[in-house]
Amino acid sequence: MKHYELLFVLKPTLTEEENKAKFDSIMSVLEKNGCEVASINDMGVRKLAYQIEKFERGHYYVIYFKSNPSAIEEILRNLRYTEEVIRFLNVKFESKKELVNWEKMSKSVSKKSQEPKEEEK
Repeated sequence: MKHYELLFVLKPTLTEEENKAKFDSIMSVLEKNGCEVASINDMGVRKLAYQIEKFERGHYYVIYFKSNPSAIEEILRNLRYTEEVIRFLNVKFESKKELVNWEKMSKSVSKKSQEPKEEEK
């Protein structure tokens, strides 16, 4: 299994429920294709570097996962035809140095998600 990082941006006009539903549908595509999700980083709504489809902001997600290379084509096809996704980027980590960095990034995201938020303190 290869190591991957998937970043995608959803339209900012989606309600919280629609956003969660679209994220869940993307996660189900990953699960159906046998991916092992290591960590998920919900970065929230951020300003885009440039306007995309008349949007200046977008809801960013980053997913670190392991998968067979044959499943990647199906995952990207689904993202390409999902109207709510305005941009996506998939990165494959191959060399030993890249794999070490993938582990570090994945673990740092996991630690951040386990820390109590300011509201909970």
